[in-house]
Amino acid sequence: MEICVDSLESARNAINGGAKRLEVCAALSEGGLTPTPGLVKKIKSFSSIPIYAMLRLRAGNFVYSKDDMEVMLEDLKILKNHGADGFVFGALTSNDEINVDFCKDILSQASPLPVTFHRAFDEVSDPLRSLETLIELGFERILTSGQKDTAEEGLEVIETLVREAGDRIVIMPGSGITVNNISKIKMATGAVEFHASAKKKMATSGGNKIKIGADKKSIVMLTDSDLVRNMVSILAE
Repeated sequence: MEICVDSLESARNAINGGAKRLEVCAALSEGGLTPTPGLVKKIKSFSSIPIYAMLRLRAGNFVYSKDDMEVMLEDLKILKNHGADGFVFGALTSNDEINVDFCKDILSQASPLPVTFHRAFDEVSDPLRSLETLIELGFERILTSGQKDTAEEGLEVIETLVREAGDRIVIMPGSGITVNNISKIKMATGAVEFHASAKKKMATSGGNKIKIGADKKSIVMLTDSDLVRNMVSILAE
């Protein structure tokens, strides 16, 4: 069970709930962006499980310029030096193919640490051909919702990917996975690794006097230990 987190409190809650790996990001509200080195270093100081750092410069699509890539490669170097155990990355061409050259750059710089190809995979034009490309490149796993908004909607594609991948690469369902559907997704796809945020709304005391970001209300989304624990328990059945 991999849990994606973007704060210290969420990281602690995920670990306490029995998560087996963390994906550390900034701004999960934007689908996850590159975290700060300080956040990775601090989580690493108390984490008993591997932490993978997201490499995503900005929100939006996964078609990057050379300048974008230079930034992410520099971020990779810094995060590697601050204790990341692996990375999460994806890049596409303008015609929705895997950007092989950019992926090679990331994999080379990350080595010997593993890299997960993230949900950019759900935008590719041919998932089975892209699967073979990622296996050939040397990615450790693919995070996918089966090219749908949620993994539950993409069960058919995920099951096909799991079957075609065999033991050559891990296919990890993610997006919209909860205690209510994780068993169904496991049974339908044959997947053995799963990705979720296990978050719930938490109100902080007080509130802001002025508008900071989207709202004055102090509502945050935090990983809930009990939700993680319940999902881990379901997977163990």
